[in-house]
Amino acid sequence: MSNTVKIILSILLFICLADLPYGYYQFVRFAGLVGFGFLAYQSHQNGKEKEMFIFGALALLFQPFFKIALGRPIWNIVDVIVGIGLIISIFISQKRKINDKI
Repeated sequence: MSNTVKIILSILLFICLADLPYGYYQFVRFAGLVGFGFLAYQSHQNGKEKEMFIFGALALLFQPFFKIALGRPIWNIVDVIVGIGLIISIFISQKRKINDKI
């Protein structure tokens, strides 16, 4: 389930690179808050405190209520870095599962 959330969030973040109506970016902020909050909770349940902290910080960064004004170019960089990080984390978690089975 968490890999699905990571894939959805990364796709939403990469779409932010396009010139879209402001409502889409508000939606991504809300989806980021919910998605990263869920991932932080899952990490806490699995005893992964570092991941919990990272996802919690991302939930706060993307939350729509008290917006952090970074400007579009910086937000584009943040979106790409976070999107790539989410995809990398999927491969890392898959590798861990394989190593745990061995």
